[in-house]
Amino acid sequence: MSRIFAVANQKGGVGKTTTAVNLATCFALAGQKVLVVDFDPQGQATSGLGLEKKNLPRTIYSSLFNLNSPVELIQETGIQNLRIIPANIELAGAEVELVEVSQRESRLRRILENVRKRFDFILIDCPPSLGILTVNALTAADSIIIPVQCEYYALEGLSQLVTSVNLVQAGLNPHLSIEGVVLTMNDIRTNLSQQVVNEVRNFFQDKVFRTVIPRNIRLAEAPSFGQSIIQYDIRSTGAEAYTRLAREILKRYE
Repeated sequence: MSRIFAVANQKGGVGKTTTAVNLATCFALAGQKVLVVDFDPQGQATSGLGLEKKNLPRTIYSSLFNLNSPVELIQETGIQNLRIIPANIELAGAEVELVEVSQRESRLRRILENVRKRFDFILIDCPPSLGILTVNALTAADSIIIPVQCEYYALEGLSQLVTSVNLVQAGLNPHLSIEGVVLTMNDIRTNLSQQVVNEVRNFFQDKVFRTVIPRNIRLAEAPSFGQSIIQYDIRSTGAEAYTRLAREILKRYE
């Protein structure tokens, strides 16, 4: 049975795309068939996996409005077992256009129902908001992975995200659960980072993954080369951390 993860946090700059791209790569290299769905108008997962955003003939936007079947949207990434449904700025208009569409919250779920049997894992990279696109992702997902940056105000807004998850569970997707919280950009040299780790673990209890992603310059550099951290520098601490996180998750589904 395939598993769909929404990688979400309405706060920007917390490592959502980095987590989606690198987890997907690690899953694929472990032999899993993986699909990344770029559902952020910024299209950073698309460019981070080596595709040129400006020259895409088809994107997820096309399927939201029945212009293309989802199978037509799936593209190669250059990584064995890993495919992507790309996005670009065209998707920004969907927030407004979906308001007039019937069953607007479940458009993505219907799209992924047509392709999920082809994959072991599907990861949806969500925009940094709690608008209709993120609601679509939560409605389509089996569970949510929440990246949280180890910095001041890390917990700010997370109660709102949890409330949104509860609302989606109540009205749109009763099977949605929190897969886990992944702590990102951790600087072991500072007391602040350790304080944040403790705060998040107190708030989410056993929902926090054991693996913590370090602050790592190689992780920050990799997207500008259109590569995952595994491709860019497999020996970096960032690559090692995402490999451990992938193993931690895969162990649950053995």
